[in-house]
Amino acid sequence: MQKVDTTSSPALDPAKNDWSFVEVWIDPMLSPPYVLLLLGDPAGHCRVHDPTENYKVIFSSETYDEAQTWLLEDEYEPVEGRLSVTDL
Repeated sequence: MQKVDTTSSPALDPAKNDWSFVEVWIDPMLSPPYVLLLLGDPAGHCRVHDPTENYKVIFSSETYDEAQTWLLEDEYEPVEGRLSVTDL
């Protein structure tokens, strides 16, 4: 008798649209430069993601200024330009 897998498929997890802008920050002292992504949400909260760790959140803050200060203290520099969700 043939068995049929009746396990339901997991629900799709569409990309969340909970960001309003993204910035790229680099550590220019490394070769190649180390890259981090700073995402801000519509409420002003920010998250720093590390692309080399499967986009793991490595820092969260209530404001952009807190996230910016954290990055600058670790000697990261912003890449010119910001991608806004309204630009898409």
